[in-house]
Amino acid sequence: MTKQIPLGQSTAYPERYDRELLFPVARQDKRTELGITQSLPFVGKDIWTAYEVSWLNSKGKPQVAIAEFYFPCESPFIVESKSFKLYLNSFNQERLDSMAELKARLITDLSEAVKSDVNVLMFALSEYQSKGLGKLTGACLDDLDIDCEIYDYQPELLTLKSDGALADEVVYSHLLKSNCLITSQPDWATLQIRYQGNAIDHASLLRYIVSFRNHNEFHEQCVERIYTDIMQQCQPKQLTVIARYTRRGGLDINPWRSSHETNIEFMRLARQ
Repeated sequence: MTKQIPLGQSTAYPERYDRELLFPVARQDKRTELGITQSLPFVGKDIWTAYEVSWLNSKGKPQVAIAEFYFPCESPFIVESKSFKLYLNSFNQERLDSMAELKARLITDLSEAVKSDVNVLMFALSEYQSKGLGKLTGACLDDLDIDCEIYDYQPELLTLKSDGALADEVVYSHLLKSNCLITSQPDWATLQIRYQGNAIDHASLLRYIVSFRNHNEFHEQCVERIYTDIMQQCQPKQLTVIARYTRRGGLDINPWRSSHETNIEFMRLARQ
């Protein structure tokens, strides 16, 4: 019997640990839609933060932590977010000897689910709080005084500056909104773009970002679509696209894709 996706369904929360709650979703279907059928044109990771991690110690006393999960973009599968939340909550009544034991089990289960090596970092609350919030670099597009009339995905909005100028710049916007592919619930994000090449017209880029407002797609898929669109429409020499989505269900998802950068420092923003 085919395993049914839990997203959009009424689901009872698990009382015991169950790795079978994880629901993998193949990446390739959406990548084929983007014309990616062989080797990936980018490198990157999907960084998830879980703020609601809890278990019992060997004496039955509840423990809490915050976890970061690093999924390589080369993995054949992603994990559907509601199944991930249900899986994490299945540890709530699980007795474990240490945080290290929990971490080891998370790495094993998630790596098996996505068929690739997943890295997990665990933090005590005081330790994570000391990390603080990050501050974005670059120019904010949101201050542009422009008319926006298109709220359905339209890559043709992307244009270069008419003077043929070259640019090596970083820009960002807090106005990215897309919707869940299954439930159409809104997903909010800050998008940061770093590129070198022919200068992209900022007004056109902001209108393009706004055009995702009614678009239904998972976080990872949106970032890969944005990366692919900018490459096709603007043909930069180098490109990095980073999205930092706000949390839903105690999870936030932060995908990044790059033509050349192999490591992106993860930071938490004010809305996360």
